[in-house]
Parts: sequence; C-alpha cells; structure tokens
Amino acid sequence: MSQTDHLQKILITGATGYIGRRLKTRLLARKDLSLRLLVRNRHKVSAATRARVEIVEGDTFNRQALDSALAGIDTAYYLVHSMGAEKDFAELDRRSAENFREACIRAGVRRIIYLGGLGAGESASKHLRSRIETGEILSALPERIQTIWFRAGIIIGSGSASFEIIRSLVHKLPVMITPKWVATMTQPIGVDDVLAYLEAALDLEREGDLVVDIGSRAMSFKEMMLQTARVLGLRRWLIQVPVLTPRLSSYWLVLFTTVPFRVAAALVEGLKSETVVQNDNAARFFPEIHPLPYEDAVRRAVEEQVQQQVISRWCDSSADAACDITAHDDPGGAILRDVRILPLDGLSQAAVFRAVCGIGGEHGWYTYNFLWRMRGLIDKLVGGYGLNRGRRDDRELRLGDALDFWKVADIRENKRLLLHAQMKVPGRAWLEFDIQPDQLVQTAHFIPSGIWGRLYWYAVLPLHALVFTNLARRILASARTKENT
Repeated sequence: MSQTDHLQKILITGATGYIGRRLKTRLLARKDLSLRLLVRNRHKVSAATRARVEIVEGDTFNRQALDSALAGIDTAYYLVHSMGAEKDFAELDRRSAENFREACIRAGVRRIIYLGGLGAGESASKHLRSRIETGEILSALPERIQTIWFRAGIIIGSGSASFEIIRSLVHKLPVMITPKWVATMTQPIGVDDVLAYLEAALDLEREGDLVVDIGSRAMSFKEMMLQTARVLGLRRWLIQVPVLTPRLSSYWLVLFTTVPFRVAAALVEGLKSETVVQNDNAARFFPEIHPLPYEDAVRRAVEEQVQQQVISRWCDSSADAACDITAHDDPGGAILRDVRILPLDGLSQAAVFRAVCGIGGEHGWYTYNFLWRMRGLIDKLVGGYGLNRGRRDDRELRLGDALDFWKVADIRENKRLLLHAQMKVPGRAWLEFDIQPDQLVQTAHFIPSGIWGRLYWYAVLPLHALVFTNLARRILASARTKENT
C-alpha cells in the first residue's frame, strides 16, 4: 500500500478564486492531505503548486470533468458561484450545484463543504438568495451525502472586494454623504478566520448536515468605515441622508472604488437587509476558533498589502466570460492590428520583460497617463472595471491576474506578456508584448463587433499613434535604466 493511500483526498473547486487560492495554500501545509484542484485552466495555477497537487481541467457544467475530479475524493469544497455572469446567474448557480451534488454522490464522496452568505431568504438580495439556494441544493439529500454549509457576511482581507471598497472610500473621502443602508447591521469576518473554519470542517466528527453561521461582532457599515479610518490613522465624517437610491449609491462606489457596477450593485443590494448570525453552531462545533475583532482584521489586511503578500484578489476569477482566460489566450483571429517594433539595442530580454511587467497599477503606463485615466473613467461610467482596479502585486504578474482593465491571458518569462481587454469595447481586444532577442514587438489586436467595432477602432487610431508608440519607447527606457543600476 502506497503512502498516498493513507492520505485524506480533498478536492477544491474555485481554486483560482479569492477564497480558493488561500485555502489551497493553507491545506498544502498539511502532510495528511492529498489535494486535487478543478480549474478551467491549469496554467492559472503556479508551476510550484502544480508539482504538488493533482489538477483536472473543466467546470461544474462538464460531467466528464466532474467525474474525473471527484474520483476517490473524501471531501469536496464547493467554492464556485456565478455572481459575475451576465446571464441568469441564479439559474447557473442552481444547475452547477445540482451537477456537483449528483457527481459527488456518484463518486461516493463523504462530505461537501460549502461557503455561502449570511442572510434570511425572505429579505435577502437576489445574489444572497442564490447563495442560500445553492446551499439548500447541496444539502438536499442528507441521507446520501453530508454537507457542512458555512455562511459568512462581509469578508475582510487584503484583496477582498468589501475591504477594497471600504479602504478606497475612507482614503479618498474625508466627508461622505451616505445613504441609509450604511446603518444596516452585518457581522464581518477576517479571511483567515474563514479559512480556519473551512479547514477545521475537514476534521469535524459529526454525522448529518450542519449549517454554521460565522462572524465577529455585529456592526453597521458606517461603523466599519469609521473603524477602518481609525486603523489607518484618519479622521472621517459620515453624513447620512435618505435621498441616495441604491442605483445612485452603486455609481458612487464605481467612481471612488476599484469595483465595476455589477459588483457595486450586488454589494449595495445585499446591504439593504441585515446579514447577521442566526445560530451558535460556530461556537458549539468549533470552539477553538475565535474570530478576530474587526479592527484587527483590517490591520492584518493592511499589513499584507504593505508587505506585498496579497495571495488573491476578488477579481482573480469569476463567472464573467472575460475572467475565463482559457478562451482569450490567443489573439490569432484578430483582423485589425497596431504593431510597434523597436530594437533592443543591446538590452537583455530579461530587463525588457521586467519593465513590461511593471506597467499599470500605481506605476501607471509610463506615458500619457492622463489619456489612460480618461479612458478608465469612461470605462467606469459605462459599467466596466476602469483603471483603479490596479494590480495584486506591484512587482510581479501571474497568469489570470487583473491589471487595471486588462487580464493577464499569457505570460512567459523573458519572452511574452499578453493582456486581454476587460474594458467595454465593441469587440475583443488584446495588448501583446513579444520580447525577441533583438527587438520588442508591441501589438494591439482587435476583433471588431460589426460596423460599430470598426468605427471604434479607426476613431482611436490617432490616440494609438501617441500612446502605443511612446509606451514601447518608455518600456525600453525603463529597462535600460534598471539594467544600468
């Protein structure tokens, strides 16, 4: 009998998402577990991790992939949802949960562990109702499979959407005119505490289904912002008014934070009703876990950002088609291109690659940053991501990372960086940096959508002449400076 026969075999779905990445890192530290990941694209998992886990490519709508992923599994984590989808996310969530439950039963899986959201079905937002329904579907057959269903409210951690929203508002606005929903009560929880509960559920000795509500002390969104300001050493004033509608509030968040309209609207809708703990099962079954107070969770999140230790961000993975890089890693079908070719003049490919990977985020785009910011603002106003989404890490990029309103679709060290556009455009667009031994080839690729796509392309060509030519030149200048220092 091999050593692996004694290990508990674990499957993580959503392993490239915000919680999934962190859970995978945490469980890899345990010697008694064997991990398998179900992902759309194996290359979004680092090479170091791929050497330590099994990987099955596919999703919860692919029966063959599900059966392969669940074969021999003892416990399966269900960490996927369709909130970012433009289609009917609730129907997608239902089908996904039913597919997963049935595949687990076929494979003889002992336990499903699911992370959903706090809230009562009758008053919850449509997104929270979908998360609740997912939990109900997964746990609908307790006689055939056990489900441990954790329900969390706002998750506070570096890279979480909620934390980035709160931090952005507190940083940028000394005085805030706020809507009435800021008084709604919720129970936030630090991401490390969420992970502690998810891990502890592996070892829980209990029969039957279990719903576990988790959170720290109940507080309002207003109190969360004021406590965040205190941690950051800032003084802020919030003036509550009754006239800001949820839609206006969503646009307000879009303009001053990193999230697009769909995410902001979902958050605002969720905050219209209370999301508080409704049972004491966390203390009863996991008494060893004591959730951090809110201010301590904020301090930990800030420290991770300062130390460049952000493992994952809210925009790492989602059901949004633009976030599934599998279908966007080759612009070969582009019919319109803007190509800039510059000689390296003795520069090493490694130096140029480092300079290319330094674009975006707080560094900016080397040149004509006001034009980039204007394009980002327009994108925000029409429901896109905009520039202020930034990047996870100032020093490195990985496959699947968000980079302002781009997504890293391919990255090959010292050779290539391919960015897929997530800004709102009438078509599909990429920006490619091909670093050859003697030249840098920078190409904007575009597949127009009808006549409007073609008109858009030719309308922005004069701006391309300014922005893209200078971008390539400044990348080489930056590479030369770094190589000489």
